[in-house]
Amino acid sequence: MSVKAKKHLGQHFLKDELIAQQIADSLTGKGYEKVLEIGPGMGVLTKYLLQKKFTTHVIEIDTESVEYLKAHYLNLTNRIILNNFLKINLFEYFGNNQVAIIGNFPYNISTQIVFKTLENKHQIPEFSGMFQKEVAKRIAEKEGSKVYGILSVLTQAFYNVEYLFTVPPTVFNPPPKVDSGVIRLTRKENYILPVNEKLFYRVVKTAFQQRRKTLRNSLKIMNLSNNLREDSIFAKRPEQLSVQEFINLTSKIEKDAV
Repeated sequence: MSVKAKKHLGQHFLKDELIAQQIADSLTGKGYEKVLEIGPGMGVLTKYLLQKKFTTHVIEIDTESVEYLKAHYLNLTNRIILNNFLKINLFEYFGNNQVAIIGNFPYNISTQIVFKTLENKHQIPEFSGMFQKEVAKRIAEKEGSKVYGILSVLTQAFYNVEYLFTVPPTVFNPPPKVDSGVIRLTRKENYILPVNEKLFYRVVKTAFQQRRKTLRNSLKIMNLSNNLREDSIFAKRPEQLSVQEFINLTSKIEKDAV
């Protein structure tokens, strides 16, 4: 019995045991005892996670995959969640426990998985997963690059990001049309921002929505004082600002509004 990959779920099953083991090994196990794997499919990654010292849970939306896992991983049965990760409340399943996230993520929802992780950062100390290479690079990219953007800044504000390795299409069934990339996010010790988080998100998103313009023009919509807009930072374009500079900018805007 095997599970057929479903296009509407963005499934590409990993078939390379060595890569599955490398992804499982990318979790450090520091600061948590529970791990949640998103989209385990037929369990090629799950198998290696179950050999670790932490307790592995899986969440899967595909009922056929769930039946397969129940039949082949008997010791996992009580820890299989049939649900959509994007819609669950982590507290309902894990209480106040810290839980790491891992997976070979469906490309069509991978950025949403990152945003959901950021929403639950207080509970997710580590995150390791496989994305379309282009998305993985974007999350890990530093300022000064054309692909540095909203996803890069918001993720790096709360997590240290490492691009670990690239994976070719040939190790999947069916093979995707592009390379994949595996990254690891490790939550920063000081992940609580010294500024209003909602305002920080708004500043970053507004700035990058017109990324070719200087901040003086792209942030016009925020009704900043003329005095503040004379600050030299407003002559820059958003991709020139580091994460820390975006935090400093938010702080200036916060004070300007008082």
